[in-house]
This record gives sequence, C-alpha cells and structure tokens, in this order.
Amino acid sequence: MNGFTHTTLGRTGIAVHRLGLSASYWPGKEAIHRALDRGVNYFFMYGFDFQMVRAMRDVLQTERESYVIATGAYNYIFGRQNIERTLHKRLRQLRTDHVDIFLFLGVMQGKQFPEAVRDELLRLRETGKVRYVGVSIHDREFAGRLAAEGDLDVLMIRYNAAHRGAERQIFPFVAQHDPGIVSYTATRWRRLLYRPRGWPRDGFRPTAGQCYRFVLSNPHVHVCMTAPSNVRQLEENLAALDAGPLSEVETARMLEFGDVVYERRGWFMGG
Repeated sequence: MNGFTHTTLGRTGIAVHRLGLSASYWPGKEAIHRALDRGVNYFFMYGFDFQMVRAMRDVLQTERESYVIATGAYNYIFGRQNIERTLHKRLRQLRTDHVDIFLFLGVMQGKQFPEAVRDELLRLRETGKVRYVGVSIHDREFAGRLAAEGDLDVLMIRYNAAHRGAERQIFPFVAQHDPGIVSYTATRWRRLLYRPRGWPRDGFRPTAGQCYRFVLSNPHVHVCMTAPSNVRQLEENLAALDAGPLSEVETARMLEFGDVVYERRGWFMGG
C-alpha cells in the first residue's frame, strides 16, 4: 500500500512505513517497542546502538521478515571500517543470517567511495547475507551520479527545509533505476526547531512533525529517519504523519523558514 504513511522502498520492492527509527539518542526500550506496535518497520542501527540491537535481536527471532534492518560500515575519511568484518559483527549481534540493507556510511566526497568499496558491497549482496546495498552520502552531486548509474539499491541522503539541494542534484536522476531514497536530519539537527537570529518572536516556527511532513511530502523520499530521545517525541512524530502532506500554505512557510535558517547558519557539510 503506497501513500503518505506507507510506500515501497524503490526497486527493492520492500513495503515500508515512511518514518524509520534510529536509536542514536537512546530513546529507551519502551520507545522502540512502541514504534513496533505503531507499525514502524524500518530500523537503522550502528553497532553501538545497544538499545536497538537488543530490541531487534529479540523480535527478529520470530518475525524476521516483518522488519527492515539497515546498518553499515563507516567511512573514517582517512580510512574505513573493514566492510565484511563489520557485516559479520552485525549478524552476530542481531543473531540473524542476513541484514536487509547494508550501507557504506558517512561519505563526505565522492573520492571516499572508490570502485573497490562499491565492488565489495555488490559482492556481499551476491552472498545473500545482505539483500540490498547502498551509501549514506553528503556529496549530492556524486549521489546524483550514483543514482543515474544504478548499481546501488539505496541512497541515504540529507534533505530538509533548509537543505533542499537534493531537489536539483539527486531527485532528477532517480527515475531510471529507482533506488530507495532514505533521508535523515529532517530537523537539520534541531536547528529548524529554533528561532533564527532576527526572526520575529511571534513568527512561524515548525514543529518536528512538520519537518517530517515536509520531507515526506516529497514523493522521491521513501523513508524519513527519526531519532527521538523518548516515547513522547516518538508519539508526536508519528501523530504528525496522520495529518498527511503539507498544504500549500504550510509548505510556503516551511520554505521561507528553511531559507532563513540556511542563510543564518551558513555552510554545513556541503551546504
């Protein structure tokens, strides 16, 4: 069922809830299980996200095909994690025989994702221990080229009301190969929730829910990640999705506010 709250993750064919969960801010076991109860099925984790690892390890034993597990190996700029070793560690941590999506994480520039890394990801996909592969990337121009080339199944990108470059540099190139698009930092690391310098004190300020709705109002984005720090924040974010896409008036407000946040904060990870 495709719609505002559920869709298909591009060419993977996986049915996903459009709000994905990360436990990077340690929301607690209750929040993770509340997400499960509310139908969230896309979960991203690092190896050190022990709350998420433990919660998912339990549910995967009996309901493996109900959940989408995304993880990856990290680019360290001047080096990188061993990709295959990291995959095997995640499999042991989760006590499963495969992960759904395995990403090379934290690519700041195209040169940090050489052909050797791409080939290793594709080889791992052939083993069956990984269903789909992709990259988490800040270099939008390079991400657009990856989308056009079509080797990767999933692109994890930055997109929000202040950072809309993906609309020019990535989204126009996804039609042919239809990679799954997963976005993160909908609130621009919470900067979109605060009043910018010089902004009227009684002026419009978006809620976190409106930031998620802005991202998901773009049909090119399949999943938008949320990383709440408690149950209340999770519930507010999920409830916001019930309102559906932003109206034209809401979109105009988000664009205006996003432009001001971008101008006042200047450069950040490539703009």
